[in-house]
Amino acid sequence: MSSLRLLALSLAALSVFAPAVASAEDNSASTQLHALFDEDWEWQLDNHPTMGTWLGDPRGNDRWTDLSREAIDKRKQHPHEMLEKLQKIDASQLTGEDLLSYELFEYDLRRSIDGEKYPSELLAVDQLDGPQFTMAQTATNMPFKTVKDYENYLSRLNKYPNFLQQNVDLLKEGLEKRWVQPPGPLGSIPRQISGQVLADATDSPLFDPFEDFPDSISADDQARLKKAGKEAIANQVFPALLKFKAFLEDEYLPNAAEIIGASALPNGKQYYAFRCRSSTTTDLSPEEIHEIGMSEVKRIRGEMEKVIRESGFEGDFDDFIKFLKTDPQFYYTDPNDLLIGYRDIAKRVDAELPKLFVELPRLPYGVKAFPDYEAPNQTSARYYPGAPEAARAGFFMANTYALDSRPKYEMEALTLHEAVPGHHLQIARAQELTDLPNFRRHGHFTAYVEGWALYAESLGEEMGFYQTPYDKFGQLTFEMWRACRLVVDTGIHNMGWSRAQAIKFFKENSGKSDLEVAVEIDRYIVWPGQALGYKIGELKIKQLRAKAETELGEDFDLREFHNVVLDSGALPLPILERQVDRWIAEKKAG
Repeated sequence: MSSLRLLALSLAALSVFAPAVASAEDNSASTQLHALFDEDWEWQLDNHPTMGTWLGDPRGNDRWTDLSREAIDKRKQHPHEMLEKLQKIDASQLTGEDLLSYELFEYDLRRSIDGEKYPSELLAVDQLDGPQFTMAQTATNMPFKTVKDYENYLSRLNKYPNFLQQNVDLLKEGLEKRWVQPPGPLGSIPRQISGQVLADATDSPLFDPFEDFPDSISADDQARLKKAGKEAIANQVFPALLKFKAFLEDEYLPNAAEIIGASALPNGKQYYAFRCRSSTTTDLSPEEIHEIGMSEVKRIRGEMEKVIRESGFEGDFDDFIKFLKTDPQFYYTDPNDLLIGYRDIAKRVDAELPKLFVELPRLPYGVKAFPDYEAPNQTSARYYPGAPEAARAGFFMANTYALDSRPKYEMEALTLHEAVPGHHLQIARAQELTDLPNFRRHGHFTAYVEGWALYAESLGEEMGFYQTPYDKFGQLTFEMWRACRLVVDTGIHNMGWSRAQAIKFFKENSGKSDLEVAVEIDRYIVWPGQALGYKIGELKIKQLRAKAETELGEDFDLREFHNVVLDSGALPLPILERQVDRWIAEKKAG
């Protein structure tokens, strides 16, 4: 079925006159559709065991995702097989959420197929989420309640060398085909690895599970498992990490890319345009995105200048930035105080949420610091999703490294983005929409997910935050940060900008610290296009809110609007717009 035909059917079924969603029992097309969703989800969990661990499915907790060339090529056939099966289902029989699910599933499949011509699996390492972190990150999400859980963990510890070797094989193939990362941002990885390899395996965080057994495990089993754990870490994990480090230092980094932009890759221009479409879920070209960024930079700079004037500060923009960067009142000197500060903000935000949402997720979240070996090359904060099925909370990860680069006036906006009402609220809400297929509950579209989180920052004033000019300036700094991304990312990957040129533009406009700017630029270099979704998504959500406020007037309910945006899971922006338009029409019709 053509996309235009499907869109027409979708609009009809999702109109205010649409009948109630048909159940799987009384609609054969619906039954076939949900059976296909189940088949695909089981395949995903079978073939991506680390994803299953994150989601709380234990079936693959004893193994790693197979990254051999044979396995990768075989997995690339899966979306073709699913699309063929999907097209045999009569979409004209589907209504409501089923038809929307059909369209989203097709969208995902076609996006995967479109990306197959670009062997991005060969870019198998970076300084943010590379395989050097996989063992430690996965360990924090594994259950440790039974002997079987510990044996699964031991299996993964012992199989980690093969997992790293498969990554090495991909990187070697990348060197041959010139699908390689630039060496600059990756230069920190050897230090990241060294920070994990300790003289005594029992001092490693990987050994922590063997220090705290549940009472249900016998003393004999505890002794056996502890001995096996120490041996696996010392004799398997540590040597494998050092071997990986040697490969990077001796072979990969000396022969990596000389140019930092994706356009330097084979078919790089087309690859970057694909990444732009994928990240933004729009057909915007890199050139159009660059211009949007320049326009937003100009607008936000005006708002920043206004805040400076209203603060009573005597001096220009550069003077104000220098004041913010150097005055001790704006910085903690103890990492624990920084974490306590974030936790205090988070608790105050929690109390304001019922004013903005009809329904809230039940899954809790926590705030903790990045590991020391990871922090120097990480961003100021990130969110790691929880999993209701695994009884695991979400976590707002805060960077406590280089405290003079973590100003207090940015903390409110950062908390709103990473925790609530940003990432945790949106992702946990989607996970708890159990009436939706699993692929929708756990779906990810960057423009939606990150666009929502950036929009969440703008809700601070309505929640009673940003009461000082410094906190308001901090929020604008973050918005400017995302606007600069549109300019810098497209500049690097489409227009041939150098790293120094990108840093200069960022520093002149953002007010961010030198360390944060350098870390951010290196992130854009190794993740082409990813950073574009934030601002594009936020602008769309703000546009849809303004449209709803104008058309509904006094009937506009902000709490309802927010749940309309959230309660279908992650969506491409054009489909999100259709959902909001449908809600507006329903409200008008009474």
